[in-house]
Amino acid sequence: MSAVSKIVKEWIEKADHELGSAKLIYLHIPEYCDTIAFHCQQATEKYIKAMLENFGIGFQRSHNLVYLLDVLAQRLDIAEAIYDKAILLNGFSVQIRYPDNTVYLTKDELEESIKISEEFRALAIKTIGIKE
Repeated sequence: MSAVSKIVKEWIEKADHELGSAKLIYLHIPEYCDTIAFHCQQATEKYIKAMLENFGIGFQRSHNLVYLLDVLAQRLDIAEAIYDKAILLNGFSVQIRYPDNTVYLTKDELEESIKISEEFRALAIKTIGIKE
């Protein structure tokens, strides 16, 4: 496989920062559930965009994980379970950051959101062929 491009590496790095932020906030201020969920959605979005960039697939600016997976499906078989996980995180997009969209998530829901982002990270790393 050819070398991973600079932009793909940058998407992965940004996504890792989002996921790392979600984990740190969860550990230290778990009551900030909206912020944790937002960072999980953002991390997942960036992992998908890294895969799209890796394949050279153009995409519209969007926070919609389902749309991004639909575009990615041009080159990668996307299981229904992956879509289900994306749908779960989709509700935590940018709108969650505003006062009229407050959410309260349980410990289990927060942990599941983090786990989903970790799964998308693993998929991106494997798909792109990054050695860790």
